[in-house]
Amino acid sequence: MTAATQTFERLMKAAEDRIRSDGYHAMSFRELADDLGIKSSSVHYYFRRKEDLAVALVGRYSEAFYGELEKRTVGTAPGKKRLRAICDLYRAAYTQSERVCLCGMLGAEKTGLPVEVSKTVSQFLGKNIEWVMAALPPGTPQSKRQAQAEHIVASLQGALILAKNLSGIEVFDRVVDDLLDRI
Repeated sequence: MTAATQTFERLMKAAEDRIRSDGYHAMSFRELADDLGIKSSSVHYYFRRKEDLAVALVGRYSEAFYGELEKRTVGTAPGKKRLRAICDLYRAAYTQSERVCLCGMLGAEKTGLPVEVSKTVSQFLGKNIEWVMAALPPGTPQSKRQAQAEHIVASLQGALILAKNLSGIEVFDRVVDDLLDRI
């Protein structure tokens, strides 16, 4: 791995950590440069604007999320077991870093985000809803699939916020258990 590639990887991780912890507006190129021990101009070498960095982060996050979800569910039929996989993936994202979902954090800041960042976040969340709709048990009435999927994704995002602010991962687990019991 070249030095430039290593710097890029470190930059992406630092930016993701900062946004997932404090939000888009709390992150600056200067702080990222300080985190990495490089000059701010070096951050600009990779990304001209903060918006470009955020769009790249969401793309990378989405690709990793759905790649991992595919691995966890290959050959699994729609139903609770398939839905458990997305719940477990949300859980793993939190337990690995004690931070909320990147797109959940950015979604909470939607009104102040640049249009392209907001668009990529909406695409990620919309794809979550579509995935959950397809994962619902076959007997789920078509008229309820959309609302049920939205409820599940909203509950997962909210459960991460509660875990971060209240009693830890146990609250997330209780929410997931309740969600899956209702299906």
